[in-house]
Amino acid sequence: MNDKHFLKTIFKDENFKQDDLEKILSQYQRIEFAKHDYLVQEGSTANFYYFLESGFARSFAIDLEGNDITTKFFSASDIVIDWHSYFLKTKCRENIQAITPCVAWKISFENFMKLFSIEAFRDVGRTRLVNNYFELKNHSVSIIADPAKDRYLNLIKEKPDIVQNVPLKQIATYLGITDTSLSRIRKEITDNK
Repeated sequence: MNDKHFLKTIFKDENFKQDDLEKILSQYQRIEFAKHDYLVQEGSTANFYYFLESGFARSFAIDLEGNDITTKFFSASDIVIDWHSYFLKTKCRENIQAITPCVAWKISFENFMKLFSIEAFRDVGRTRLVNNYFELKNHSVSIIADPAKDRYLNLIKEKPDIVQNVPLKQIATYLGITDTSLSRIRKEITDNK
């Protein structure tokens, strides 16, 4: 199945001229990832970015003690990308891995650059980049300034699908806490209902 209906929800018809939309959609290729497949691996250069149609993925890095630390979760309609590597052609410092089976639409850097002449495409890309930056910045400040319980409650509010579909160990590392602390927080929330 190669139905590009999903991409049309990302690139809304009203924002694009029909010929521009057709040109954009023709550059994306549907791809499936099995659970645990890597979309991007540490040490490689990211040659694609993906729009995630379905499933869940995460980025993670290995800390100095060899621990696997989740840095971001991805769910439907998210851009899955290592921004730095994709645009600057540097080696990735993180891995991006499917948590569940995923369906995504990929575009190469070369094809992405071909589309940059389309103003509406640039605007959509700029908006997504800025939103991604703010999400990353808010998470970084939250790890420093917010209590663990508040970070967890915010994740439930902002991304309930993540909390319902992702292993608790990965959620704990994303929140900057231990599995035991997360279990205690979850029990406290349940007991207070």
